[in-house]
Formats: sequence, structure tokens, C-alpha cells
Amino acid sequence: TGFTECLLSGLLCVLGMKVLVVDRNNYYGGESASLNLTNLFKKFRGGAEPPASFFENLGGARDRDFNIDLIPKFIMAHGNLVKILLHTKVTRYLDFKSIDGSFVVKKGKVHKVPATPSEALASSLMGMFEKRRFRSFLIYMNEFEAGDPSTHKGYNLKTMTAAQLYTAYSLDTYTQEFIGHAMALFVDQEYLQRPAIELIEALKLYSISLQSYGSSPYIYPMYGLGGLPEAFSRVAAINGGTFMLNRSVDEILFDEQGCAWGIRGGDEVAKATMFIGDPSYFPSEKVRATGKVVRSICILDHLPPNLGQAQSA
Repeated sequence: TGFTECLLSGLLCVLGMKVLVVDRNNYYGGESASLNLTNLFKKFRGGAEPPASFFENLGGARDRDFNIDLIPKFIMAHGNLVKILLHTKVTRYLDFKSIDGSFVVKKGKVHKVPATPSEALASSLMGMFEKRRFRSFLIYMNEFEAGDPSTHKGYNLKTMTAAQLYTAYSLDTYTQEFIGHAMALFVDQEYLQRPAIELIEALKLYSISLQSYGSSPYIYPMYGLGGLPEAFSRVAAINGGTFMLNRSVDEILFDEQGCAWGIRGGDEVAKATMFIGDPSYFPSEKVRATGKVVRSICILDHLPPNLGQAQSA
């Protein structure tokens, strides 16, 4: 019942296919679930219960007050995911909240990513001269229209790299990192050698999303990202899909040609022509690792400094 699996189950059920969704857990979301404290401790502390002092130290918080994402992500207000949610009408099952703000760390201090011109001028992220260069760059980005050469200022962004565009505006290394990772959301430095048009398009998406709510470009399901697979599972169920939680998949069954034809859980077997799931459900020889991600979940009894009016982080 991961997000991808539930999304596909909903779409396939709408197309009239017979779909069975199986999950070893007793909750929706798989590895992208939003867990309360009890389920979180059971998953990572060998079934232990969260200590009572934990709730007391957090002002008498209750188990249901927590929805902790195993794979936390914000949703860009005008991104492709929002378009999918609107097109499939699963938004009828979800409530969203705009994010108070996003933050970066510079030299050990937390700084808010500016969301307005006044915040940008007051921010200590950049010096005064660098702010002017940054402002000129953002004006160029906002005015740029791919189909209007008069807004290109002589730059061919399809042949010019992102690094060359930064150099043209004399932006320093930190500002480049800030733009590329905190705004354009590139996960590595490879984008610097890619065509600059990709950087501008990513920044335009950020800018348009930011204008929607003013405080940040991101929105978030009220009860965690686990609400997304749950919403698509409702679409699947309404259209005839079957869901089995707390049911392990003990074996993938293959024929003599090596093609999968079924799954076995205990003494029960389900047959199908297509199998979709996260790698942990499949034999190791059928899985190829492409990378690793290390995540850390920190639960604080206080807010870090410099968060302004933000209520959580």
C-alpha cells in the first residue's frame, strides 16, 4: 500500500481491472506511511511502547497527535502531483494546509527562506551587494518567456549551462547552492552542467507555487503524507479493488520460464498477470539496488530558534 502502488491501484480499478492490494503492515502507506508514536516505536524499537514520560515532556501530547512521515516530502502547490490529485479527484478525501515556511542552515544557524521581497531584504543569508545580484537574477527568471526572445537578454538557455548563467549574474557559490537546492530543489550538482532552461523552469514552478499562498510554495496533507495512499486506496475500493492488510507475502511464484504467476501468503495463493510492489517483497536476485538514503527522525520538545511564526518544523 505504498503511495505508488495505491495510486496505480486506483487508476487500474477505474479502468476496470481486477486489483488485489496486499500489505504486511496493519496500516496504509508501506514505506511512505505516516505513523503515530505507537506504530513508530513498534517498527523501529522491536515492538516497544513509547514511554509515558515522552508524552509528558511534550505537554501531555497524545498518540493521535503525531503523524510522523517515514519519507517526509512537501508538495509543490503547482507541481505535477497536485495536478494528478485534482485530475483523479482524490482531493475530496484529503485536507491540505499551506506550510508556514521553509528553512536552511548556514554556518550553524537556521534561516528562513525568504518568501517576500521584504523578507529577502531583511534576511541575513546574503550581503547587500549579493542581494542586488540575486534580485536581478530573479527578475530575469520571472520575466523570461520561452516563446518571447525579447525576454532572453541575448542568452540561449538551451545551450548555456546553469553554471554559465550564474556566472553571467556574478552570483557567489553560496547563492548558487541556495538557488539550486532550496528553490529549484535539485538533489545534486549535476544540474550545473545541464541546459540553464531546466533551472529557470524549476524556479518558475517554485515562484508560481509561492504566489499561491505567500508563506511558502508548499502544501501538505493535514494528517501526513500517509493520507495520499489512503485516498487512492479509497478510489480503488470504490471501483472494485480488494485490500488485505496485515497479510504477508511469503513467496512470489514463478513458472518454468521464470515468469511470475502468483503470490503465496500462508496457505493462500493469489494469481495475477501483473505484480507491482516495493523491492522488499521480491526475491533478492530480482532486485537491483540503485542507491541508498539515510533518514533520521528527530522529535523535539521545543522549536529551534529563528522560526518566526512557524508552529512546527
